[in-house]
Amino acid sequence: MRSCLALLLFLAAFSPAATAFAQPAGLVEFTRQEDVIYGRKFGTALTLDVFTPKANANGRGLIFCVSGGWFSAHEAINVGFFNEFLKRGYTVFAVVHGSQPKFTIPEILQDQHRAVRFVRHNAKRFGIDPDQIGIYGGSAGGHLSLMQGTAGEKGNPEATDPVDRQSSRVQAVACFFPPTDFLNYGKPGENALGRGVLASFRAPFDFRELDPKINSFVLISDEDRILEIGRQISPVYQVTPDDAPSLIIHGDADKLVPIQQAERIIEAFKEQNVPAELIVKPGAAHGWPDLPLDLVKFADWFDKHLKPAAK
Repeated sequence: MRSCLALLLFLAAFSPAATAFAQPAGLVEFTRQEDVIYGRKFGTALTLDVFTPKANANGRGLIFCVSGGWFSAHEAINVGFFNEFLKRGYTVFAVVHGSQPKFTIPEILQDQHRAVRFVRHNAKRFGIDPDQIGIYGGSAGGHLSLMQGTAGEKGNPEATDPVDRQSSRVQAVACFFPPTDFLNYGKPGENALGRGVLASFRAPFDFRELDPKINSFVLISDEDRILEIGRQISPVYQVTPDDAPSLIIHGDADKLVPIQQAERIIEAFKEQNVPAELIVKPGAAHGWPDLPLDLVKFADWFDKHLKPAAK
């Protein structure tokens, strides 16, 4: 019950009703392609929606991670979260990933890789530069954004599927209150792999692997292996000098995702000379009433770090 309640509260904070008052009176005119299939797994289609401005398209693409508590659904797509970017000419791709409680974070991360590869492979179709792709999200969506910015992968030139030959790297990241280190969550040594503060979100941390002997997925119970995976899904441990420039906005009264999580990865970025910035919202918790207005800062960040299309 706690998990469901926390998840519903998070999604409500980002619903059109909750954010409409903070949006401009009218949305920019755009076209929307719904349920574009970017991949399939276990017989299930993975989809994204494409939002293209009708005027002033700038040839740059932004991926929005539709994710709260690693829950994702087409119904959670909020057009109001795209207006500032559409106004500036960005094409926005709202990506719905395989959702918890069915899928775990390692599986969700593979969906995100696939989505970026798909967008890049189809860049000409969508009218964007394949080398100028940004990504953004909040909370779990922020975590996924930072993972893409720090752990994006090269394409496999030998892949049968041409989409998988593409890189899943992005060129800029902006996010709200992201988890970045599940092994030191709020304080050194605090394990939050579906435990402690995140005990209500256990399902996405119930890591499983295929046992070929019985051809079935089995729960991983070995603690060392769990910690190894926890490190692999924590962006702070993936930071390298070639990472995407990253902006984080975080409230200093956040109890669900402590601001220490943002501070840790910003420190790691600076140690590797990666352009990064943390904007602290004094007294703000996990979300705040006028949060959508801060998307202007995201747009400014993408304007700075994504090159406009050549004319």
